[in-house]
Amino acid sequence: MAISGLGSHSISLFFCVILATLLRKGAAQISAQGQNLVTNNVSVVEGEMAIISCRVKNNDDSVIQLLNPNRQTIYFRDVRPLKDSRFQLVNFSDNELLVSLSNVSLSDEGRYVCQLYTDPPQEAYADITVLVPPGNPILESREEIVSEGNETEITCTAMGSRPASTIKWMKGDQPLQGEATVEELYDRMFTVTSRLRLTVSKEDDGVAVICIIDHPAVKDFQAQKYLEVQYKPEVKIVVEFPEGLTREGENLELTCNAKGKPQPHQINWLKVDDDFPSHAVITGSDLFIENLNKSYNGTYRCVASNLVGEAYDDYILYVYDSRADGAPQKIDHAVIGGVVAVVVFAMLCLLIVLGRYFARHKGTYFTHEAKGADDAADADTAIINAEGGHNNSDDKKEYYI
Repeated sequence: MAISGLGSHSISLFFCVILATLLRKGAAQISAQGQNLVTNNVSVVEGEMAIISCRVKNNDDSVIQLLNPNRQTIYFRDVRPLKDSRFQLVNFSDNELLVSLSNVSLSDEGRYVCQLYTDPPQEAYADITVLVPPGNPILESREEIVSEGNETEITCTAMGSRPASTIKWMKGDQPLQGEATVEELYDRMFTVTSRLRLTVSKEDDGVAVICIIDHPAVKDFQAQKYLEVQYKPEVKIVVEFPEGLTREGENLELTCNAKGKPQPHQINWLKVDDDFPSHAVITGSDLFIENLNKSYNGTYRCVASNLVGEAYDDYILYVYDSRADGAPQKIDHAVIGGVVAVVVFAMLCLLIVLGRYFARHKGTYFTHEAKGADDAADADTAIINAEGGHNNSDDKKEYYI
């Protein structure tokens, strides 16, 4: 109604003013957006330095300033109105305002504003995140010494970190999976505890279990504990004498080697399902039996025990005749091979001798058969004069006349 009371000239002037204002604001916004004010977020470890950057492309001489999360001016161009000496000017130009903040604390965390003095002002935001590293990891185990086959539990705690830490486990070079719980404290601080349960074997004795803390503020942060595992003995009977077969009349000496954790406190010898020889001598882990005979045949057992359990090893004794060949089987093959070679050689020699013998006698026969025929005038005479029974023919012929 108020507008209707105005003259046509006044109405035209009013709309012109509004239109000019809108055009001016739109041009300013386009100009500010065209200047491309940019910044970036910053993550910094508590106590270290953060760098805040305000950058402008195609600046038209507009003023750059930096504000803190409370929108207090830290730097206006290259002037610092805020009386906090931790803020220092690193670089200032028409296109950049670069400011450092040293000895960062949790109270410095928040959203910082890069502002370009246009109409309206253009703003870009840089979020500073303060990282708080955890304290030294605390590694604890339910028991210091574990028996093989039993389960143990180890806990690793990373206290007072921001953000919450991640805990990983390794046993030697083998990754393991723990169960983590996260407790939130004041100022978005966190304590993380991971529990690792594992069943141990004797092979785990002396192996390192490693707790690895994964956090953006720290690297290679870890703690480790070496497993101490008790296990029952490992038993092995060693024959000290004799080296080959056990013959009648000889002596037998056996040693029982037993290793365990803790070291076996007791080693016993016995004969399975039979009485022990009366004159056998046991000295610690050694068994000695002299003048063996076949009545001593049987299974001899060494039993070792410690706090974890017991184990045994058996030796089967078989007494051979005193004349038994104690040479290894491959030596018997060598002897047999040698005998065969000698026999073959002898047969070859015999064949050669017989061949020569028959050859000689055959030659003699032909020689005597032709004797006396060399000087004969003709064939009939040669036959008559030949030896080897022809004389008898002459006698018969003479007798006939």
